[in-house]
Amino acid sequence: MTPQLLDIHHGFNFRDLGGYPTMAGKTVRSHRVLRSGRMNDLSERDQDYLARYGLRLDLDFRSQAETVTAPDRLPAGVTYDHTPVFVDDETKISANIVELRKHYSTDPLAGFKNMINTYHNLVQEPTAQQAYRHFFDQLLANETGALLFHCAAGKDRTGMGAVYLLTVLGVDPVTIRQDYLASNNYLTGEILRMTNEAKAAGGTPELVATTRSLCSVTNEYLDAAMLLINHDYGSLPHYLATVIGVTPAQQRDLQALYLE
Repeated sequence: MTPQLLDIHHGFNFRDLGGYPTMAGKTVRSHRVLRSGRMNDLSERDQDYLARYGLRLDLDFRSQAETVTAPDRLPAGVTYDHTPVFVDDETKISANIVELRKHYSTDPLAGFKNMINTYHNLVQEPTAQQAYRHFFDQLLANETGALLFHCAAGKDRTGMGAVYLLTVLGVDPVTIRQDYLASNNYLTGEILRMTNEAKAAGGTPELVATTRSLCSVTNEYLDAAMLLINHDYGSLPHYLATVIGVTPAQQRDLQALYLE
């Protein structure tokens, strides 16, 4: 099915996870869990829209430096929860062109390699594991209204959060992967902006290729995480139960809260 895109005018990759069918014949509730890219450009109109949509909690996966540079803009009454997945932004999506030129001007695969390594770290780093554990704690506590979780582009740190949650809710792996890859459909403007910025700054073709890799999602990125999980932990459900610590009782509670 097509993801539910939110009507946000000054932001990108804002989606409702509602509507996805589960393998048990239920459906993820709408107006309960939202995912997005950064929220620092939201207009008053956008904030009003989110308030009317039912937003109650904003869970920010970005690093401390990212939140200082581009703080979230939120409607009154929304609780802000900063839960960094990484100490520093390993995705490099927030890096400026000067930073990128230092390290990514000679190898067209540098960005791709960085993202593969980032997805390994999304699985293995203690800060990431703790952040996703807190994500589930907040989901369990969210009895009414909508919880929104986001990072800078809403594709990697946010993407893995969605993979984890939809798995716990019983959505099939093909649909989960489609939701993950759908970010590319909603980041075309951002990808064009960043690649044009690299070209305008005299960036090499290698830097432009790297920038495109950093701004996108691919099957290979998700596969890097899934293969590592399967190799080291046996399966994604086992990883979620033993490493993230989502117990069978909590899985049932989450399904009761977020399925209909």
